[in-house]
Amino acid sequence: MDIEPRLAGFVLGVLVGEGHFGGDGRQAQVTLRMHTRHEGLFHLLQSTFPRGRLYGPYAHGGRSYYQWMMRGAALREDLVPIVRANADLLDAHTAERFEAMCVRYGI
Repeated sequence: MDIEPRLAGFVLGVLVGEGHFGGDGRQAQVTLRMHTRHEGLFHLLQSTFPRGRLYGPYAHGGRSYYQWMMRGAALREDLVPIVRANADLLDAHTAERFEAMCVRYGI
């Protein structure tokens, strides 16, 4: 996937700060959950990564939020290469989570 460097950096920063690299036991997934006031960000993610999935808005436990996820081929083909190409910018914790996800799910 070809993505503008500035946008790639922005997405990477959001995922480092707010995202989760993990899985559901069967497949890898990257999840981002944030307050509905960040709706514009979620629409930017969805337009940049159309194979991702946007859920919400949800209202639960006094919180109002959206959740965006990437799994399967979309994750392997669209997002993982961007993270790998910029892995030197990741903090140690995020790099460990990302690598653990890739190893566990054979990415």
